[in-house]
Amino acid sequence: MTSSLLIGPDRTGRTVAIADGIVDATAPDGARTLRCAGGEIAPGAVCAHTHLYSGLARYGMPAPAPPPRTFLEILARVWWRLDRALDAQALRAAARDHAARALLAGTTALVDHHESPNLIEGSLDVVAGACESVGVRALVCYGATERNAGAEEARRGLAECRRVRGTPLVRGLVGLHASFTVSDDTLRAAGDLARSLGTVVHVHVAEDEADVADARARGAAGPLERMLSADALPPGSILAHGVHLDAGEVDLAAERSLWLVQNPRSNEGNGVGYPRALRHAAKVALGTDGWDADMAVEEAALFRLAREHGDPSAARRLAAGHALVAERFGAAPEPLAPGALGDLVVSGTSSSAGTWWWRTAGSWPRTWIPSRRRRGTRRLASGTAWPRSHSQLGRD
Repeated sequence: MTSSLLIGPDRTGRTVAIADGIVDATAPDGARTLRCAGGEIAPGAVCAHTHLYSGLARYGMPAPAPPPRTFLEILARVWWRLDRALDAQALRAAARDHAARALLAGTTALVDHHESPNLIEGSLDVVAGACESVGVRALVCYGATERNAGAEEARRGLAECRRVRGTPLVRGLVGLHASFTVSDDTLRAAGDLARSLGTVVHVHVAEDEADVADARARGAAGPLERMLSADALPPGSILAHGVHLDAGEVDLAAERSLWLVQNPRSNEGNGVGYPRALRHAAKVALGTDGWDADMAVEEAALFRLAREHGDPSAARRLAAGHALVAERFGAAPEPLAPGALGDLVVSGTSSSAGTWWWRTAGSWPRTWIPSRRRRGTRRLASGTAWPRSHSQLGRD
């Protein structure tokens, strides 16, 4: 959208002015008007962790044989096979499909984590181009790893992160796949590169117990401590999952001003566990998921009623949802502490888009229960906003 436009008023009376393709206080004289009296204008959502390269997986993939039994087997037999098979054409199609569906669900910015071992150089240009072609904002990075070709593969991945040139819609991050697939040298190189570029590191952390076991075998208390000791995580870095972090590690992440990203649908699909310690976090964002957008609005209202007005009905509904999620993940439900309910906050991000961030104070920020009401096709794209259908496996 490069023209001038006045959108609204919507059913609440809200309007948005666009001048020469940029949201502005007022629209120029003569701007076209797009009326939406029956709709509602709302801030765009931000997906805080996703993988655009897997956008075509929803259309079907060959079943892995034999069926995977562990998280590492899921990676090796499904997702790592997919990323090694990507060429530029497939990647472009996947990223465009993923980005377009996110926009249709109300997500205007994506924090992407990319890997394509047989297409490293130029791969982020493909991802960035796909996002720009549909008008979605994106933070992109290549997840450097040594799992296929050792240190040279990691060096090439970091070099691809360095190549990203910022545009009005796309900016670059530095990516690492995960602690368990890289050496200490690569960790240090990633941190140094992020600081030199004035950006942050985006990495999977403690998604599965295998990541924790690997870090301990290398002499660290866990993957977070290992990366911190290598100075790999500048303030503001993005830690995806954190399923097997404990409360002390969550506090440590907060001390270092790191973002944690919860990916509930993926965690359930991959069977990696219930991230109970994230209830202690003050900075948790939502990643790849597929819950209804209307549910997010409903949850926000419940939190506000329960916290601001002491509404007992809202508090009971929140507690019931919290217990149900704990049951789904095989964990004992923990009561919500009085006065410990979170606020729904709209904040700016480095992608220059508003996002629904949940801030918590000792309670689960969301119940993450699928809504029983389907209102049209409007869904929460705080990750991929559509179901994937590959053997019930959810990608992070």
